[in-house]
Amino acid sequence: MKQKILIAGAGLGGLTAALALIRRGHEVHVFEQAQALGEVGAGLQLSANATRIFADLGVAQALRERASEPAGKEVRLWNTGQTWKLFDLGAESIAQYGHPYYTMYRPDLHQVLVDAVTSAQPGAIVLGARCEGFESTSTGTSTGVALQLAGGRRIEGDLLVGADGVHSRIRAQLFGGDAPAFSGCLAWRGVIPAQRLPERLRRPVATNWIGPGGHVIHYPLRRGELVNFVGIVERGDWTQESWTTAGTVAECAGDFAGWHEDVQTLIRSIETPYKWALMQREPMSRWSVGRVTLLGDACHPTLPFLAQGAAMAIEDGAMLARCIDAGAADVERALVRYEQARTERTSRIVRGSSENARRFHNPALASVEGAVAYVDKEWSEARIRERYDWLFDYKVDQVALPAA
Repeated sequence: MKQKILIAGAGLGGLTAALALIRRGHEVHVFEQAQALGEVGAGLQLSANATRIFADLGVAQALRERASEPAGKEVRLWNTGQTWKLFDLGAESIAQYGHPYYTMYRPDLHQVLVDAVTSAQPGAIVLGARCEGFESTSTGTSTGVALQLAGGRRIEGDLLVGADGVHSRIRAQLFGGDAPAFSGCLAWRGVIPAQRLPERLRRPVATNWIGPGGHVIHYPLRRGELVNFVGIVERGDWTQESWTTAGTVAECAGDFAGWHEDVQTLIRSIETPYKWALMQREPMSRWSVGRVTLLGDACHPTLPFLAQGAAMAIEDGAMLARCIDAGAADVERALVRYEQARTERTSRIVRGSSENARRFHNPALASVEGAVAYVDKEWSEARIRERYDWLFDYKVDQVALPAA
């Protein structure tokens, strides 16, 4: 049975779900409140658990043309620059997990998905359509759901997916308002044209600087043309959860005073750094009610310390399509199976991200001697495999579905 599926939100998760569902023959309509398509200018990491999904959806080549493929990951000490190799990527990711590890400019990935969705089903994405709420519908023996848009427009379908982000209106109607807690951390981000940087900071590696009370991550984007910068610092005076608040280079540099000159060089090369407060939310145990479910940040927002936020939403989209296809005769049960298939993994990622915050900012990193002992322990090969293998080796197309 093919369904008419309504998706609120044209972010990465909503578009992945749309493409996966269209590929399986369903009619999909994606409603996006923005008047023009686009994503916030930031970088993201796509490990093999995500890139295998895009290969299955037929967009692997389009991704490859826009992505960077780092050769590996490394840790550097905040003040001395001492370096520890974490693990190889590149060919090693393909050899071990079957698919590449990419770092990508978020707008580039978003455009790949937009192009694929509109090619597969022209007109599937509706812009300027702000979702206000929903209601159940019933006509004779047929039941469904109606999405209410700003301006009074009402769209009926067989099921609704709330992929409308951390401040989801769909989640609020299903379960009420959430109660985020400030993590105590402020995040800075910026995207730097690579030509502004010295060669040592343009190497094809993902680098994580760790120190007491903060850490910095940088990696290449768009075939090495850009470098992504993210700096996290423990600060209690900024609690605005927005990706679009501009700060100043001077303020950002001040937050990392005393850090290695390479970190300061990165900061000075950012034209406009943006800052946002990192909020923590407990994982949700329930995502679905009737013919309505949630996806991505709408149901499992996470701190960005395992680099799996985008990957989780992408996995959700693929698993949702799989469960609907496997049980389309009973939509409500299909959505429950989707939720059951995803909650344990996503909750583990959310909690693991919080643990990494403490690991990256440990007080032992204040001295060289303490840092060496701490890094040797926490980033040993065995501990690295314990933290990452289960993430990268996940195969959303092969894991067993919950019982029907």
